[in-house]
Amino acid sequence: MPPAPKSAAGSLASFCPWAAEPGVRVYLRPVGLMPIAAWAKGAAVPLAGGRFAFATAELIVRQGGGLEGDRIERAFAPLSEILAWGWERAREVAEALDRQLGALTRSRSPFGGVDLGRPAIMGIVNVTPDSFSDGGDFLDHAAAIAHGGALLDAGADILDIGGESTRPGSSPVSPEEEERRVLPVIRHFAGRGATVSVDTRHARVMAAAIGAGARVVNDVAGLGDPLALPVVARSGTPVVLMHMLGEPGTMQANPQYADAALDVFDWLEERVARCAAAGVPPERIAVDPGIGFGKTVEHNLSILRHTALYHALGCAVLIGLSRKAFIGRLSRGEPPRERLAGSLAAGLETLNQGAQILRVHDVAETAQARALWEGLHPLQSRL
Repeated sequence: MPPAPKSAAGSLASFCPWAAEPGVRVYLRPVGLMPIAAWAKGAAVPLAGGRFAFATAELIVRQGGGLEGDRIERAFAPLSEILAWGWERAREVAEALDRQLGALTRSRSPFGGVDLGRPAIMGIVNVTPDSFSDGGDFLDHAAAIAHGGALLDAGADILDIGGESTRPGSSPVSPEEEERRVLPVIRHFAGRGATVSVDTRHARVMAAAIGAGARVVNDVAGLGDPLALPVVARSGTPVVLMHMLGEPGTMQANPQYADAALDVFDWLEERVARCAAAGVPPERIAVDPGIGFGKTVEHNLSILRHTALYHALGCAVLIGLSRKAFIGRLSRGEPPRERLAGSLAAGLETLNQGAQILRVHDVAETAQARALWEGLHPLQSRL
């Protein structure tokens, strides 16, 4: 249960007096994460049912939301003071904070049949000629199947099979060609009992892949195809909603945000609400802030620093940063295959903020890193 509100005197006594004005939004970002045992001792609340708990958060208040005239204030305080501050400002503010705290503390259900009690590894199988890291390596169905089998043997919990490159500057692929590339691979692994995700932004491909045995839809366009949401809703298939600014062909042409982490949160929140209205509940959704999809290096870093914020959407959090260009720009890691160390470092940082799924190329190395991480952060009893 959340801590009982008390007086907001102290650090929040004079914080953001305009918080009750029209157009204001509030956000909670958990900070100072502690072992989950702190919950059992009554010192904190759980974060998304995982290995961490928190008693302090960053309170963010925002008015505006456009590139011009955005007003943002931030403060760090104990949860009890934040809740009390909300009631002292306005009922609507307090209720928004209560909703977010409820979403932050709620346990996450299995996703696509995969238990999220430990971080899941989603292995990438690109059946494409032009993906940024391994384009052409697995375009042949036999090669794709051999690669997917190796990823499962290395510890992948989910295989994410895609037939269209969405790298910066890429060209679209017809749904017919996409189906030709991915359906035989999906059928093979579904027949083996593997948890298969189809990486597509086309409703037609989603429907065909689900029919072939895919258990998850991973859509970089966040169900932008008008027919995509009905496909997901009717089938009951879990979905990954990813944020992308624009289209793959143009997304890296001068991307701009008022505040990257908050803008992405707002966009994802709207998509989650749209799904809920169509009968797709939060437990069937994972959110992906879309690292590298219409973001500069600084945008990516800001979003990653705010990973814990996205738990307030009430969904599983998936992070896909494997071998991304921003790692190379920060570390001189070129070509993409030489970005393993940076991929592991950034991925582990998101696990430290409660991320439930990592989408990666290098499954064996990620599984080893996860094993060490689990040893350092044991899932202690909450009782």
